[in-house]
Amino acid sequence: MSHRIVAAGDSAIVVEFDARIDPAVNAQAIALAEAIQEAAVAGVRDVVPTYRSVAIHFDPLRTDIHALTGQVDHALASAASSPTTARAPIRIPVCYGGEFGPDLPAVAGYADCSEQTVVLAHTATIYRVFMLGFVPGFAYLGIVDQRIAMPRHAVPRVRVPARSVAIAGVQTGIYPGETPGGWQLIGRTPLAPFDPNRPEPFLMKAGDAIQFFAIDRAEYTEREAAAERHA
Repeated sequence: MSHRIVAAGDSAIVVEFDARIDPAVNAQAIALAEAIQEAAVAGVRDVVPTYRSVAIHFDPLRTDIHALTGQVDHALASAASSPTTARAPIRIPVCYGGEFGPDLPAVAGYADCSEQTVVLAHTATIYRVFMLGFVPGFAYLGIVDQRIAMPRHAVPRVRVPARSVAIAGVQTGIYPGETPGGWQLIGRTPLAPFDPNRPEPFLMKAGDAIQFFAIDRAEYTEREAAAERHA
């Protein structure tokens, strides 16, 4: 897979792949990020994979840039010859519609179908975690069924409730905390995508597989209470 290495100032490089939202491209980016982290190149401070690129931040006084780019080439060659292993999906419960999903009727209108059909389409897909960003724990998931891939709001909400499940075009995701946001809100999960008090604060990481399943309000309340008891 073709790539190019671009300097981003004197303390970072960006490895860029094809400019598209594609699972194979993203898998290559994540494999490279993991390989660079495991290589423990002297002076490398952070490695950040995205949809189709990897940013590598380093200390220019400690890092040999030629050795680093050589490591990138080696990692890419190794990844190309290594088989990928599918990850079992993380299943996430969602209470759809009502006060938890105020935009569900609009998404149904966009798709010219019932709200239940939207829920079925959203839960039928196994999504890939392409990257994390925006706020801690916000995972960009795709690819959404084209029928329900409604664009985001032209004017964002000032406050989106924590754990809201939303759609924006071919992406879906969960807001970890109360933040501004313009995505279409279709439900809410009792699970926290990010909790600094957990042994593993992040529920999802890049490369994970995710599948949502529908629950009713009673089960939502029960699961939420159980999560709070174990917090």
